[in-house]
Amino acid sequence: MNASPTFSTADAPGAAAPSVETPRTTSDSFGPSFPVAGDAPGTAAPGVETPGADALRPLRLHDLHLAHGARMAPFAGFVMPIHYALGILGEHKHTRAAAGLFDVSHMGQILLRPRSGDIADAARALETLVPVDVLSLPAGRQRYALFTTESGGIRDDLMIANFGSFLCLIVNAACTMGDLAHMQEHLSATCTIELLSDRALLAIQGPDACAALSGLVPVAAMRFMDAGIFSIDGAECFITRSGYTGEDGFEISVPAAMARTVAERLLTHSSVQLIGLGARDSLRLEAGLCLYGHDLSADTTPVEAALAWAIQPVRRTGSARAGGFPGADVILAQLTQGASRRRVGLRPELRPVREGATLFADSASHVGIGQVTSGTYAPSAHGPVAMGYVPRSMAQTGTRLFADVRGQRTPVTVCDMPFVPHRYQR
Repeated sequence: MNASPTFSTADAPGAAAPSVETPRTTSDSFGPSFPVAGDAPGTAAPGVETPGADALRPLRLHDLHLAHGARMAPFAGFVMPIHYALGILGEHKHTRAAAGLFDVSHMGQILLRPRSGDIADAARALETLVPVDVLSLPAGRQRYALFTTESGGIRDDLMIANFGSFLCLIVNAACTMGDLAHMQEHLSATCTIELLSDRALLAIQGPDACAALSGLVPVAAMRFMDAGIFSIDGAECFITRSGYTGEDGFEISVPAAMARTVAERLLTHSSVQLIGLGARDSLRLEAGLCLYGHDLSADTTPVEAALAWAIQPVRRTGSARAGGFPGADVILAQLTQGASRRRVGLRPELRPVREGATLFADSASHVGIGQVTSGTYAPSAHGPVAMGYVPRSMAQTGTRLFADVRGQRTPVTVCDMPFVPHRYQR
């Protein structure tokens, strides 16, 4: 669900997408960025904060995950698969080499339909909540967007697809009900707003993804960020050519009753393996993609987050539809004048550096200048990678900084992202 160009930390472009809000640890070894205990497949890992066992919801494919030996853990109000028999490292490598199938049904799916019947009215209404150009998004295309706050922060990041008579929004799991209420408050006069609680969301990612999905439905002609409605075994599916790994791939919104059938048909392809939350996190970080609640929050602006590329010229100062979204004064000023800090890529020299690590200008200073927001070992980049926020004066590629790792200073170098090349089919 991500539209992310290659970018340099010295200029504006960057990327993020609706994402898994993953709890983190400070382990130096490669693995999930969240605690997993025990070895028994199909069991839940203790130690992850949850809203309580009674509030946890299973994914639509919960039984399928257990049947395939998934290691399960509570996350964002759901019981989620962390990894399967291949393990996180094996699943990461398999997705880069072949095709990985992800159950991302925890994500929110929301439809906006214009009361007037004119899709342009829904687009104009949505532009009052996001700083992107929705009005020119044609039918059959998708665009990355941000809900912003009155202070210029990021309320959530999301994808918007135009399916002709309606817009489909994919939002982060933990933000779904808040986003829904936000839209109901501001858009109800113009649009009907429907939370699709009867649908699952699957993602198939990797170089063999197109071949695997083409066995079910004709998608080969689609290009990156295309969107279309297809029938799979009589079920109406909303399909986009997008994802959260940096690989070519597709996301498939399917009626819940058909989710297992579609998943099992995809798994009959020799290249396809189920992939869990652990590898999804390492794949997205290698691709330089943001994780909401970690790399993005209500306390970070789009400009600070290196997401200025997502704000099209028509929404900027001096253009026809400039402003008109929450926090416009702050965001438009930063687009012109710059922000005091910036999200950058980091390459640790000695060991992985995890979320929360304080960054320093040198090995002796006691005054932190920034913080790591995501970090892990990156198998495809052959070493540890991270991202974080630093002052604009220290955001140039090649700048050497130091991260505090359990009381020791580890050198890190500001670098360009993504850490591995994107392979989208444009």
